[in-house]
Amino acid sequence: MKLSPETPPKLILGSGSPRRLDLLAQIGVIPDDIRPPDIDETPGKAELPRPYCIRMAREKALAVVAGEDDIVLSADTTVALGRRILGKPDDEGEAKAFLRALSGRRHSVITAVAVRRGEGLWQRDVLTKVKMKRLSDVEIAGYLATGDWQGKAGGYGIQGPAGALIPWISGSFTAVVGLPLAETAVLLRAAGWRAQA
Repeated sequence: MKLSPETPPKLILGSGSPRRLDLLAQIGVIPDDIRPPDIDETPGKAELPRPYCIRMAREKALAVVAGEDDIVLSADTTVALGRRILGKPDDEGEAKAFLRALSGRRHSVITAVAVRRGEGLWQRDVLTKVKMKRLSDVEIAGYLATGDWQGKAGGYGIQGPAGALIPWISGSFTAVVGLPLAETAVLLRAAGWRAQA
């Protein structure tokens, strides 16, 4: 069914992340629906972090079931230590290993955004450098006890208690949280989305 010109397209967020929903609200974007896609997020053999992240965002956007005039917004955030991808830890032991690896070192956080409307697909990715302070065993145990590491790439979230562990970033704070707002706004405009009054 063709929508009339007066009918605005629906915006579908292809992500179950409450952080992305909160970030969108900061720029007045309220999705009409939330449809987290179910895709295989396993990195390919020898796949590097940035191409992996871009591929994930694109595959998520393409996996969301939507009408031809709907706008789908998906994103992926990947934490990389050199060429190594640090995904969402499976358990506290893996989260501890990630924090030990990141302790006292700089790493990269890549967030890729994909916006789809019909056959059109718009993408951007943002790389931010992050430094984690040197962590003592007590600090690691204290952070793990908060449970804030669960469901977060690299085993930490900069917007929560782990903010106290990050003395320096170079790049986009909102991208590290999960959605680079300036770039996302540009992509949504390119796809023809307008905030409804």
